[in-house]
Amino acid sequence: MLVTGGGGFLGKAIVKKLVERGDRVRSFSRRFYPELDAMGVEQFQGDIRDLDDVMAACRDVEVVFHVAAKSGVWGDYSEYYNTNVIGTENVINACRYRGTPKLVYTSTPSAVINGGDLEGVNESVPYPARFHSHYSRTKALAEQAVVRATAGNLKTIILRPHVIWGPGDKHLVPRIIERAHRMVRIGNGKNRIHTIYVDNAADAHLLAAERLEENPLLSGKIYFICQDDPILLWEWIDDILSASGSKPVRRAVPPWPAFAFASLLEFFHHVFRLRGEPLVTKYVVHELSTAHWFDIGAARRDLGFVPTISMEEGKKHLIKWISEEYSGKRISA
Repeated sequence: MLVTGGGGFLGKAIVKKLVERGDRVRSFSRRFYPELDAMGVEQFQGDIRDLDDVMAACRDVEVVFHVAAKSGVWGDYSEYYNTNVIGTENVINACRYRGTPKLVYTSTPSAVINGGDLEGVNESVPYPARFHSHYSRTKALAEQAVVRATAGNLKTIILRPHVIWGPGDKHLVPRIIERAHRMVRIGNGKNRIHTIYVDNAADAHLLAAERLEENPLLSGKIYFICQDDPILLWEWIDDILSASGSKPVRRAVPPWPAFAFASLLEFFHHVFRLRGEPLVTKYVVHELSTAHWFDIGAARRDLGFVPTISMEEGKKHLIKWISEEYSGKRISA
């Protein structure tokens, strides 16, 4: 089994589950991870944008879990395109050349988020006419490349886990906590979203590979992967802040002024080539002010996916980890 991005948050969770069930596992990442070495994982270092590196990693592999990606809300389009699109095409080409029969691709619901509310939609929802982030656009393009790849002997499944969280997260939760002192609620705070606990997301990937083996007719299909019930986004953010010792978000602004402000910031960053990312982007405004939750009926039916760790159980694990991680640390104010 090959996991690209095996040293990342989701990638490592997939690797751990594969190792625990007795599979031989290889990780492909940009750097060496001692924790993977301790699990007996074979590690290949390389660049997903380099076909030769990917070809070497795919030798003698039965399943590729392609998790590696460039995420985030700001940056040059070429960086996102080269990693998310060219990198995915490299994985597809390497699988074909090496004769790897199965590919499970980690995508995102961001590929179809259109700036408005998405409530209970299924996989038939179309790609938006206009994307509000390079990440969303390039993940949509990569999805389409994986779907096209099913025309040959390669069998594929595309998963769209949404807002992955849990202990050990080095991106989403720390970002919320680090911005606690200047966070402003956008909208009325009643927007609901879907999320998924990291171990449940990893389970879905293993299930996808198993079901693809049992039923090749699933090849090319796309599945939303989430917890059972949507949650109030801002209530969840307040729980995270509370666990870290920070105060809940009390300041609020309507969505449209926030969107106008974000547009202005993006304009100045583009024109004056300012370093770093804007204080807020249009994509973030949409994410924080709209509802985005999905119908996971297809994943239940075709993959047998059922979240084994409930929202409440996962939240307990997360809050315990946050409390330990930020115990004694001063949160900027």
